[in-house]
Amino acid sequence: MHVRPEGPEDVDTIRSLTTAAFRDVPYSSQTEAAIVDALRDAGALALSLVAVKDGEIVGHVAFSPITINSEATNWYGLGPVSVWPDQQRKGIGQALISAGLSRLRGMHAQGCVVLGEPAYYGRFGFVSDPELWYSDVPPAYFQRLSFAEITPKGEVTYHPGFGAT
Repeated sequence: MHVRPEGPEDVDTIRSLTTAAFRDVPYSSQTEAAIVDALRDAGALALSLVAVKDGEIVGHVAFSPITINSEATNWYGLGPVSVWPDQQRKGIGQALISAGLSRLRGMHAQGCVVLGEPAYYGRFGFVSDPELWYSDVPPAYFQRLSFAEITPKGEVTYHPGFGAT
């Protein structure tokens, strides 16, 4: 398996993959594929990677810019992360996230946030920080990974594409 940036020829596969990956997820709004499309259409997919195995795309991860206290920060939001249901729990999502975080560091990003399961994202170094929050999400599920010595404080806002339906 290898991880590479998405190409124009990957868009339809990414849409189908994302829809399938979230189809049976209880907390999903079923808008994840529309979110990725909206981010792409707005030029807000700062990083979009696919995992390819035996010539087929098996996973995708998106990173988009966020604001903190309504200001641009060089921080990014991770997600959605999608893996075909029959390929889940095989390390594909982990490989995509690790590759994405490494590339963000290479882009001199200051940090990354994620809304997700603390036990899963903790393995990448994400931690809950009550001084950096998102909406009314329980603090344990909104986590940050700082690449710099100073971590900003305040309210995080995702790109408007996250409101896609």
